[in-house]
Amino acid sequence: QLQLMESGGGLVQPGGSLRLSCAVSGGSLYFNTIAWFRQAPGKEREGLSCIHSNNPGGNIVYSDSVKGRFTTSRDDAKNTAYLQMDTLKPEDTGIYYCAARKAFYCLQSSYPNDFSSWGQGTQVTVSS
Repeated sequence: QLQLMESGGGLVQPGGSLRLSCAVSGGSLYFNTIAWFRQAPGKEREGLSCIHSNNPGGNIVYSDSVKGRFTTSRDDAKNTAYLQMDTLKPEDTGIYYCAARKAFYCLQSSYPNDFSSWGQGTQVTVSS
């Protein structure tokens, strides 16, 4: 089973940017889709976006709240996926998780139970 580890979280002012990384070990990222989730205080875990494998490439955005601001990418040679977050807002505060599912295509929905491997999460706080 894959092991995932997120990094890159921290405190950022509104309007700022962060890039989260999801390092994969114990197997190849190539055969997996990677999704990003967020859990805000007192709320359920929310699916944000998912990136397909490099074949076919592309991604699905699950949450309208991040459309146009968050971008997923991956570097299979480094076994790492990324979430670039721009124009951050206070409501983006939460713990961010990456999750892997062995497939070439992301699912159209983002049920956490569909993902077999999870990172431990990284805290993102957007505040002035």
